[in-house]
Amino acid sequence: MTAGVKQDVLDLLTEQHMQIKALFGQIARAEGTRKRDLFQDLVRLLAVHESAEEIVVHPSARRRIDRGDTVTETLRHEEDEAKHELAALYDLGTDHPDFDQRLARLADAVVAHATREETEEFPALRGSLTAAELGRMAGALRAAEATAPTRPHPHTGESARANLVAGPPLAVFDRIRDAVREWRESHRDGE
Repeated sequence: MTAGVKQDVLDLLTEQHMQIKALFGQIARAEGTRKRDLFQDLVRLLAVHESAEEIVVHPSARRRIDRGDTVTETLRHEEDEAKHELAALYDLGTDHPDFDQRLARLADAVVAHATREETEEFPALRGSLTAAELGRMAGALRAAEATAPTRPHPHTGESARANLVAGPPLAVFDRIRDAVREWRESHRDGE
């Protein structure tokens, strides 16, 4: 992006997709606490990203693009499967012998999902919405991300309504857990 040009929602999401792909690669090469820290970064990014998409992007796509219901239902199903696997990997831990193989399968599924969004949903949205609407959606996406949970909560549902109702309380809980974990780790390292 050139200086002074604001990102629209699709540019912002595509940039996040690149960050997610890069994190998968970094985790695959990392070890020990670095691997754990990178995985926690991935968990936070994916949880926030998917919740915000479900609140802001998919409802617009469902209403405004051709075959919107079909496109978004497929994407939401993929996101729900990814949430379940991400939660299972989080519980498993990066030191578990099955972690790398399961993470690789998740990476393949997430990259395929991102590609589907970028080739099916995003171009259709760009053709159906004005630049101003896409710009406003970027602001809405950022607001949704600020109140989104930082962990996958697959049992809360995958709809925009479920994310709007459950998201803020879960986000507060997740952020408190994150702060306590970071405090513990910082004090453990100093022992």
